[in-house]
Amino acid sequence: MPPGATDDVEGTVDHAPDASAPTGSSRTWHALRADRGFWIGVVILGVIVGASLLAPVISPYDPDHEFRELMPLDGSALPPSAQFLLGTDVSGHDYLTRLLYAGRATLLVGFGANLAAITLGAVVGLVAGYSATVSIGLGRGRSMSLPLETILMRITDIGLAFPVLLFAIAATAVLGQSLWLVACVIAAVLWTTTARLVYARALRLRSADFISASRALGVSGPRIIRTAILPHVLPLIIVLASLGVAATILFEASLSFVGAGAPVGTPTWGRLLADGVSWYRTDPRLPLLPGLLIFLVVLACNLIGDALGEALDPRGRHR
Repeated sequence: MPPGATDDVEGTVDHAPDASAPTGSSRTWHALRADRGFWIGVVILGVIVGASLLAPVISPYDPDHEFRELMPLDGSALPPSAQFLLGTDVSGHDYLTRLLYAGRATLLVGFGANLAAITLGAVVGLVAGYSATVSIGLGRGRSMSLPLETILMRITDIGLAFPVLLFAIAATAVLGQSLWLVACVIAAVLWTTTARLVYARALRLRSADFISASRALGVSGPRIIRTAILPHVLPLIIVLASLGVAATILFEASLSFVGAGAPVGTPTWGRLLADGVSWYRTDPRLPLLPGLLIFLVVLACNLIGDALGEALDPRGRHR
């Protein structure tokens, strides 16, 4: 996760709404509407996502077309001009086009991998937080009690302690490089933080009176998780999801930077940054522009996440 994200999220856990004080949607919207940082984040993220989606409309060039006939004899990139608004890279690609299409790939990995990580982590955290043990029938009236909570949390602890960057590099080295593999690897290593934080919140709710009443009425465990625990954990999950987009984008950029991310020729911001970093002295535009876009998206996600954390906190300053 981005620096400071864990502290913010832990603060959300400590001050999450309790069972007797659910957060109202009108109060949440009023808090968000008055939060300037939230709207700054929404505008930044909306502009970048919109520009990436509208890449074929904004740029007339193919992202893979090389204008080598226009390149200088020394092999340097073309500077910005009327024909190429942001110039070209050293291979002759229009840099604006590459940045827009790279944004599509990076944001797809960022949102897709984050959705998978949040979903898996939330399910593991909710199940472990509610179900200390589960009984498995063995036939002939016999059953076995399985310590589900302990098993799930020990797996989570192993994931938290694992060197995730080394695992990602090893996975791409063995299985090959592709965007889908990068997304799967990111989801496989980033779900653990969500699982641990959701588990801590669900564990606190497990002994609440309304949960005990639901059990006494014979409500099934999955239904209690879905209708009684999930609504109280949902604000935390929303905050984690907004902050997690920034984490996945940074992770993809880190993998691409060390050569273990998207395959060569597939434009992502991390790949463009890695390709342009060797030219930072002679043409700082090449690493600066993709780095700036990564910074802006991470900033926007953190602004949105901070605003959601305060708006969904019934004991926050927008009370």
